[in-house]
Amino acid sequence: MIALTLAEIARVTGGELRTAGEHTPDTVVDGTVDTDSRLIEPGGIFAAKPGAETDGHRFIGKAIERGAVLALVERPTDDAVSQIVVPGVVSALADLARHVVARVRDGGALTVVGITGSNGKTTTKNLIARILTDEGPTVYPHASFNNEVGAPLTMLRVRHDTRYLVCEFGASAPGEIARLAGLVTPDIGVVLMVGMAHAGGFGGIEATVKAKSELVGAIRPGGTAVLNADDPRVAGMATLARGRGVEVRWFGRGAAADVRADEVVVDAAGTSCTVYADGTAASLRLRVLGEHHVMNALAAIAVATRIGVTLAECTSRLETVELAERWRMQPLGTERIRIINDAYNASPDSMAAALRTLAQIVGPGERTVAVLGAMSELGEYADDEHDRVGLLAVRLNIQRIVVVGQDARRMYLEAIAQGSWDGEAVFFPDADAAFEYLVAELREGDRVLVKSSNAAGLRHLGDRLGESVS
Repeated sequence: MIALTLAEIARVTGGELRTAGEHTPDTVVDGTVDTDSRLIEPGGIFAAKPGAETDGHRFIGKAIERGAVLALVERPTDDAVSQIVVPGVVSALADLARHVVARVRDGGALTVVGITGSNGKTTTKNLIARILTDEGPTVYPHASFNNEVGAPLTMLRVRHDTRYLVCEFGASAPGEIARLAGLVTPDIGVVLMVGMAHAGGFGGIEATVKAKSELVGAIRPGGTAVLNADDPRVAGMATLARGRGVEVRWFGRGAAADVRADEVVVDAAGTSCTVYADGTAASLRLRVLGEHHVMNALAAIAVATRIGVTLAECTSRLETVELAERWRMQPLGTERIRIINDAYNASPDSMAAALRTLAQIVGPGERTVAVLGAMSELGEYADDEHDRVGLLAVRLNIQRIVVVGQDARRMYLEAIAQGSWDGEAVFFPDADAAFEYLVAELREGDRVLVKSSNAAGLRHLGDRLGESVS
């Protein structure tokens, strides 16, 4: 974080300052801010956030042991550290993040990029960061820090020399993206796609469209909206952008896009294509597995070329990326038996993309195995969408379908209902039972996809399988 006095932090957060030791209101702090006491570093600021399962106030002592010099609290404690008592720690983080980013922006050349979409946010964030890091100091989220806590914590990592801040904005209800993006008013806003992810929380697909468009509404006038030309729901957001004096920059597979891809070829080692941007062309060999990541790469290139990075520089940097993020199309195991662990998140769209990738990368004499768990936050759409995944797996001729968990059982039922399919589907109530089956079942030449939402916990099953066949 940038250097601020204790008094200034108290004023910005609307809190009451209680100094400890040699501290005075004029004491300056500039350490990193975190809600996890285990991650606090010397000089750090600990945000004692109450939670559903535990209370951050219980861990102030641990934060002090790791070097915390200030705690944001909702009630004063007896711990020997300066404290700012605020009405709400989460709101205080947002207020502090807004202030810090504004200060850095006023005094430097900071460009803020915001990203949202039903799928692909984290991968696109990492691809943009990979390109921009070579241009100057870049701050971007760890993992999927995209909610009301994670996004402000990322913003608070900027310093006066930061040139680029890349923010990922997720949401499970209307209004959340508007609040988060409103903290930084992005110069560039990226909307990747609108699908069924979180549709249950939003109340349907049209409400999801409205929620994702909140990012476009938060872009500062004169900024740029980078929109998916291939998704009609996203393309419709251009009217909102232009009505606010925001430029529209298109990415997609079609000829009308400002940044597009052609000649796409997928294999087990990655995806090759030719990228066209503003009248120039370059070949791209993505090592990140899956054809769907081409669109994420196009979005990243659309952002970077808008900033001034050449297409050749974009593609050469993207080709160094080996993994988008842990548990996202992560190759494990060996060439003998390859495990693809993509079980950090799942929606109907990402599930379909992963299954299609599995079908594309199999070679002669190799077998496709899909280990599938539940998709979360679909609400009333859950039954139909799980049915569709089971049907798609059969239509793609996935040779073994292993469904794990009661919430995913409909995938199994739909698969076995397809009488013309000559493959095999099995169901297990939990990951341990599925693991025992798979260890005995897998054979040389198998290509195994493990895919589910985070809540289903199959990412750990994928890790175990990777270790077992290595």
